[in-house]
Amino acid sequence: MGARGRLAFLLLLLLGAPGTFVRPAALPDLPRLVTLSEDAAPGTRVAEVTVSCSAMQGSPNVTLVRVEPSTPTDPTVTPRTTEPGHPFNPIAISAVGVPATAFRAEVTLRAGAELDARRVNLYMLALHAACPGEEEVTKWLFVWVTAGHTLRCDAPFASAGGDVVRVPADVAPRAPLHVVLPQPLGGLTFRLRNDGTPLTLTPRGLVLAPASGFSPSKDTQTFRLEMEVTDRHGHNCSGAVTVEVLPSHRPRVTILEPRQDVTVPEGSGPLEVVTQVQASGDNVHYAILSPTVPALFTIDELTGVIRSTGRLEVARVRLLVRAYNALQPADQATATINVTVQGRDRQAPSCVPALYVTQVRETVSPGSTLVTLRCASPAGAEGFLSYALEGPPGSRSRFRMEGPRLQVNTTLDYDSQAMAALGFQLTATVVVTAGGQPPRSTRVPVLVTVTPVNEFPPECPRGLTFTVLETAPFGSVVGYVNGTDRDHPPDSLEYSLEGGSSPAQPFSIDTHSGEIRVVGPLGSPPRTSYRLPVRLTDTHNDLDPANRRSHLCNVAVRLQAVPEPRCTPEVQELWITAGRGSRQPVTHLACWGDPDTAALSYAIVGGNEDGRFRLDGSALSYVPDGLAEPRTFVLLVEVWGGPGAPRRSTVVALVVHVTPRSTTVPASTTARHTTPRKKPLVVTRTEAVWRPPAWFVAVLTVSGVLLLASLSCLARSLVCSRRAPSKLLLAERHRQGPALPRPHRGTTLDLSPSQGAPSARQGARLAPGPAPVPWPHTRGSASTGPINGGGTAAPCRCECCGALRGGLSRRWPCRSPGGGGSPARCPRDPRTAWPCGTRAGGRGRACGGRGGARQAPGRDQAG
Repeated sequence: MGARGRLAFLLLLLLGAPGTFVRPAALPDLPRLVTLSEDAAPGTRVAEVTVSCSAMQGSPNVTLVRVEPSTPTDPTVTPRTTEPGHPFNPIAISAVGVPATAFRAEVTLRAGAELDARRVNLYMLALHAACPGEEEVTKWLFVWVTAGHTLRCDAPFASAGGDVVRVPADVAPRAPLHVVLPQPLGGLTFRLRNDGTPLTLTPRGLVLAPASGFSPSKDTQTFRLEMEVTDRHGHNCSGAVTVEVLPSHRPRVTILEPRQDVTVPEGSGPLEVVTQVQASGDNVHYAILSPTVPALFTIDELTGVIRSTGRLEVARVRLLVRAYNALQPADQATATINVTVQGRDRQAPSCVPALYVTQVRETVSPGSTLVTLRCASPAGAEGFLSYALEGPPGSRSRFRMEGPRLQVNTTLDYDSQAMAALGFQLTATVVVTAGGQPPRSTRVPVLVTVTPVNEFPPECPRGLTFTVLETAPFGSVVGYVNGTDRDHPPDSLEYSLEGGSSPAQPFSIDTHSGEIRVVGPLGSPPRTSYRLPVRLTDTHNDLDPANRRSHLCNVAVRLQAVPEPRCTPEVQELWITAGRGSRQPVTHLACWGDPDTAALSYAIVGGNEDGRFRLDGSALSYVPDGLAEPRTFVLLVEVWGGPGAPRRSTVVALVVHVTPRSTTVPASTTARHTTPRKKPLVVTRTEAVWRPPAWFVAVLTVSGVLLLASLSCLARSLVCSRRAPSKLLLAERHRQGPALPRPHRGTTLDLSPSQGAPSARQGARLAPGPAPVPWPHTRGSASTGPINGGGTAAPCRCECCGALRGGLSRRWPCRSPGGGGSPARCPRDPRTAWPCGTRAGGRGRACGGRGGARQAPGRDQAG
């Protein structure tokens, strides 16, 4: 029962429940659900309904106005198209008799109706009843179709012509051709009702091709199978299947040489090739039909090669060989092979050794003797024996026979492609023949294995120069060293780096591939290139593993400088007006690297207070946050490129002046003035900055140092030239007269210009001795008073004279006129010199200054 059928059934039960349906007066006993078997014959009464009318004016009218079939939805049932007509007759009305207002309405199956529960299992009939002068009534009648007990066979199997199956003539033997599917499935027995057909019917209803296949024919072959199907209850049905065999267009099997005559020598060993049968066609197989006993020969089923099964004796054998199509055994052909086993003299020469196997090095020289055969003829005389070589040309040409001696004919080069093609093994056969009829011969197989010798060292490839960026990261591939070796195998090399990897040699090399990679920082200490010693060592080039050769290659690795990214301009001054929103674009940085395709990275490294600015690549944007006053930001943006270290970068300075956006003016009592919203204006100011090159800065610095040094030397020369005349004048005054006496301690001298000479102040005491002598001065200069009417003392040049003391000339420091022992202050005029006195108390001579300073004799007082 399908889902729709089950829903309909539940609906019927609900409608038929007590208290849920009020029967109409016209159809009082109309059933809601009627069950009907699919085996019901035509004319079977489906339902009988009593129609009651309240008036006796005429007979009622009952019609079948609608029939709705319901198809099952069971997944095991194959849905089929519903027949256009329904299986029910029109409603038949007959009088009951008593009461006179009651009538009988019958629903019956029409003639030829066939119910099939697998196709339609529920019919919904709408009955329309109308009594004269009364209200019309429409009621539903549900007819449930159940499965019957009669076995049914599907069409067209059960039709008169039966099912038709078309197959090609070249189908495989016992191939399935057709499957009979009767209804219902399971527990069925199939039986053929006709004989004489090559087809096979299995108990499960499977039709198979003949065991030997269909015979090839140019015409269509027809086979009809009439069968009977019986279920386990004994119900049966019958049908027929017609198999049409179509001609095959494939080529037939044809033997190229249907008759052969073959002669083989006596004593041939087992599995020696006698001959081969060849045939054309599809899926060709071979078989020996006769003789089967004794089985002296065997044939390969796929290739047709005939071989002996044992040592052959003198005989004549006639073989009958069949070639056939494995999928169409009827497609076959036969061939006749006449095999003659010819006898020979059994007294063949005997040789020692009878089999020679050896190994030789590839460096063996031509003409070397590998083996000397010791052969004897049947009569014991060696003079009648001849020696020859047989075998593949590639191996036979490597040897030669000098009498019974097997010698090397050419160089056995292990490293050649020809030797590799032979598998480094040379095979030949020495044929020793004795005279007579027929000639008697003996064959000595020879197997020589050539072993390698490590003859050549590895060779370095040309152009071992690589270039790598100085910022290449760890693991970067620098290049490959592809060494070569003339020994076989050519690629058995190992690579190593002399000294290994180190900070001075930050590279590594793969042992087998020769791949060089970066394993450390480059250019530290700064350098432009590396020289890598790479050693190439061969392996597996000699029978002795210890015999290895190596070669040292120099690999140059140049470091390619990575310049800093360049930006234009490097300093920008921008003016923006703060707006509203999440972000406000400011500018795009115009930067590029080398190469131009290299991706650059940007980051704000300074000046981004409170994160007000963001960088998305080269685009700078401002994040408004309610700025109240104009503000200037100085941003430092670092731009770099390349993933390696050290990183090459440059810094761009951006001066951004941010002005707050104007706000709306509050409304007054008289008028409303609103400040219009202005669009933010971004002003970009570009200033050209000249960046001198490094060499220019160096030259300018050296030039400045040289200029300062020159000016210093010039100033020193001028000072020395101005001091020289004063020294000469002081020396002359010292010779003219004694030095002025020095005042006693506690004496104060008045050097005012009005007096012209020093005098003791009021209340001062002078020590006994000569009268004070005026202190010499020039142009009214004094040490303690104003000069020329005013001014204060200033630094100047002060020179002292030397005096004899114990026969030595010494220079004593100048003393103040007051004799206090402290150095005197120099006059303002730099041309004035104070006098000096001798400490020993002798007579001294005062130094004279320029401008006619006076000198007076006197004695220096001991301090």
